[in-house]
Amino acid sequence: MNIAVIGLGLIGGSFAKALKHYTTYKILGFDTNEQTMQKSLDEKAIDGIAGDGSIGECDMVIIALYPKATTDFIIANAPKLKQGCIIVDTCGVKRAVVERAADVCARCGLIFIGGHPMAGREFWGFDYSLHTLFKGASMILTPSQNTPEQAIRTVAELFYHIGFGKVVNTSAENHDRMIAYTSQLAHVVSSAYIKSPAALEHTGYSAGSYKDLTRVAKLNENMWTELFLDNGDYLVQEIDLIIDNLKAYSEAIKSKDEKLLRSLLKEGREIKERIS
Repeated sequence: MNIAVIGLGLIGGSFAKALKHYTTYKILGFDTNEQTMQKSLDEKAIDGIAGDGSIGECDMVIIALYPKATTDFIIANAPKLKQGCIIVDTCGVKRAVVERAADVCARCGLIFIGGHPMAGREFWGFDYSLHTLFKGASMILTPSQNTPEQAIRTVAELFYHIGFGKVVNTSAENHDRMIAYTSQLAHVVSSAYIKSPAALEHTGYSAGSYKDLTRVAKLNENMWTELFLDNGDYLVQEIDLIIDNLKAYSEAIKSKDEKLLRSLLKEGREIKERIS
């Protein structure tokens, strides 16, 4: 099998390295940054460059770009790909990508499967990519009702082979609804939390809880801005809900309502214990 990886940053670079490490497939890569491409060749993360000619030989294309860049790439390159080629994106939102990409791929005889690897680091770029990044992680796929079962199996088997611990199939709609809570809200909260003036004086006063809550504040603002806006409807619902919950705690503390505060804390503990 010939596989192209488009975008060789943290996620794309990790896909390329994992594919090279765990398979014997021919791996081609492309990145708009020439230094990144050269480094990926030097480190043998890819076997060659996915150019206009060679990309047409690929059986699968994994796209690791921002949402708009992903759909722009598909629109521009779909006619160059061979019939039956499987295209998998890795964007953190699915509706915005699937709505544009699926029709284009179908018209060109390609198979598009939305994907989202639930893995990452607080760093980005090829230099931080790892062939072990996906070890034990979940890979979410959003195939349509028209996606061939064999293509879904092929993609799932490949992802298990390169280290993923679980492959979940769902709809683009459900993906975006859940990710607004499990991922995007956490980044918003972390970014807002670190803005307290007290953060500048945290040394000596912080431990595990502080580190846990601030870790993802170190984010790529360009990527996350696009992701947040593409999923704004679901994300705003989650932000408004957590604001309401925080207000409840604030009011209980302001009014020194010991019974209410204990009840709020107990409710949170019991939910955590139930879902753990």
